[in-house]
Amino acid sequence: MWGLDLALKRPYSLSGGRLHFERLDSTILRLDTDEGLVGWGEGCPWGSTYLPAFAGGIRAGVAELAPTVLGLDPRRTDVVYRAMDLALPGHGYVKSAIDMACWDLAAQAAGLPLCDLLGGRTDGSVRLHSSIPSGTVDELLAEIDLARAEGYTFHSAKIGADVETDVERMRTLDAAMGPGEELTFDVNRSWTPAEAITALNTTREILRVVEQPCQTYGQHLAVRAAVGQPLAIDESLVTVDDMVRAVGDRACEVVGLKVGRVGGITPARRIRDVAVAAGIRMNVEDTGGTALSATAAVHLAQATPEPLRRATWLCFDHLTDNPVEGGVANDGGTATAPDSPGIGAVPDQAALGQPLAIFEANR
Repeated sequence: MWGLDLALKRPYSLSGGRLHFERLDSTILRLDTDEGLVGWGEGCPWGSTYLPAFAGGIRAGVAELAPTVLGLDPRRTDVVYRAMDLALPGHGYVKSAIDMACWDLAAQAAGLPLCDLLGGRTDGSVRLHSSIPSGTVDELLAEIDLARAEGYTFHSAKIGADVETDVERMRTLDAAMGPGEELTFDVNRSWTPAEAITALNTTREILRVVEQPCQTYGQHLAVRAAVGQPLAIDESLVTVDDMVRAVGDRACEVVGLKVGRVGGITPARRIRDVAVAAGIRMNVEDTGGTALSATAAVHLAQATPEPLRRATWLCFDHLTDNPVEGGVANDGGTATAPDSPGIGAVPDQAALGQPLAIFEANR
């Protein structure tokens, strides 16, 4: 197990500027098998203030789960996950990196790219979206221009300040979109229900997806009943039960399915299938990290049918360094899951340095 300090190219703010970040702290896991195969997993919360997750929690949780996991067959992903749930209820973000490494090994053992174990590769590439940090209107437009230069035609812009400022941002950014460009307004929970209803009814002519306007799911439902724009649930989607409830409540038209937040590929696949059955579109991605976690997420997106596969983001596009060999890349605003067996992204162990801990099975 390694810790990896990831510096962002530029400082990044969200939730109306309330949350500010300059670095991320990622945990990389290597899982070795008796047959000589090696699986890799990654867990990278977006700091410690964004969600109930932090890097130290992942490392402590991995140490807690290691005696349970080591010695199990990693190809039996559901069996491994049930064993983790029994040993450590909850704490899904801790289990995600272990689960990812198991899926990497399962796909390698089968001689298939991961997407073929997650439902099968679909035709075409996965569309990518930029992630535009919070700022003034001019700062948002400048960041969008930088993203356009990298091929992005789909932008997720962070808003959420005061209503008057956000109305100006929404109208200006919407008018700035060219033919074929798509735009999401991501509020990251910073509005109260009253603010959300006021802002969205003031801009009711702008039919762009508005993501996670309020802090809680109950507040989100209050907004849903009062506005006409398509809404997305992101941070409020943590478990399969959350997805089932959102379907029953007709709470949203889009969900943000982040692999690390929901506990790994195993629960993410289940949530994906519920959303597909309900006809709800998805951004399939991860919370943060290197090309390892991003490539695993693109595999899940690649196995998600169109048009329900909406977009994915590559966190490592925001990093100064990405110590991973292989994996996905931004190809003019799209990405394609690798054809090689497994995830197809391998961390550079020389760049990782000395491991923080090594766990071995009892013989």
